Amino acid sequence: MREQRFSELRLDRIGRNFGEQAALSELSLTIRGGEFIALLGPSGCGKSTALNCLAGLLPLSGGSIWLDDKQIDGLPPEARGFGMVFQNYALFPHMTVRENVAFGLRMRKTPKDEMATRVDEVMRLVRLEDQANKLPSQLSGGQQQRVAIARAIVYEPPLVLMDEPLSNLDAQLRLAMRTEIRHLHQSLKLTTIYVTHDQEEALSMADRLVVLRDGVVQQIGTPDEVYDHPANRYVAGFMGYRNMLTFDVESTAAGRAVLTAEGVRLSGRTFGAVNTSKAVAAIRPEDFVVDGPPPNRVEVSVEVAEYHGREMLVEARMPDGHAIYFRTEKRLAPGDKATVAVPPERVLVYPADEPAAPQEAVA
Repeated sequence: MREQRFSELRLDRIGRNFGEQAALSELSLTIRGGEFIALLGPSGCGKSTALNCLAGLLPLSGGSIWLDDKQIDGLPPEARGFGMVFQNYALFPHMTVRENVAFGLRMRKTPKDEMATRVDEVMRLVRLEDQANKLPSQLSGGQQQRVAIARAIVYEPPLVLMDEPLSNLDAQLRLAMRTEIRHLHQSLKLTTIYVTHDQEEALSMADRLVVLRDGVVQQIGTPDEVYDHPANRYVAGFMGYRNMLTFDVESTAAGRAVLTAEGVRLSGRTFGAVNTSKAVAAIRPEDFVVDGPPPNRVEVSVEVAEYHGREMLVEARMPDGHAIYFRTEKRLAPGDKATVAVPPERVLVYPADEPAAPQEAVA
């Protein structure tokens, strides 16, 4: 494949309103050529709106989009030349695989010899040579997905936009396709913007994540940064900190806080202005250790224990009544008592008045 390169794509405070409702508010982001960016958040957070604004399928209500030194937000979709992979694949049912892949080149009036060479090349890349003469209805979901990807990259676009492309696949196939998409991105030196609501998908694939809530950016960072240092309580909840425990603040100093409740005393790292009498401790289930060392030890009563193969997912009750969730290889049953501990560096403390992530995002 020939390489289409650009230095940067710049989104300068772009927004999109539907009536008086802002679906996307002042998103600013600079994307380097060759980056893989994931737009992450629950349904209705603005991630697909951002993608459609980039593609030219929705006009901006404000801001601008620049490809290097060229402003492109006024251009129609076909003039931007971006590749797009839709959630439902959007394949032409009456065309063969080969005809679907070649469609964009044919619309661009690519010479026949060049078109045949490019189609052959991309069909090899996505391993569809043996399916070339089949109709989409004769393919599996994963094969249809590869056709959609091949069609998006065959004309060598400067940018590939993917809108939840794996959401219609089963769990095992999603894992395989994640690896395949990342491999194509790296081997073809693509620049990719990928929309997903799946935290694990975003963490495993992207160079940087953009976490959105109600059309507003909550955090932009590498997978490590967003996973280990969520900027606020919302991001923490969305990124898997299932335990959100509201405690009294005993003291704060030098980026640390000590929190207390009946029979419980926890210390952790502060994020944001923890300067009120209440704060929220965010803890991942996997960060609790049964019979772990002090500090941050607490005795709990097991209420629910789910078998997950090598480990149990346990719901238990703390002395003050808080429900907590933790994972352990120890076999526990409802009614058991256990002592759990969590290292202070794994306890993230946020202001209690910050909004939480929606429950469905953290369950």
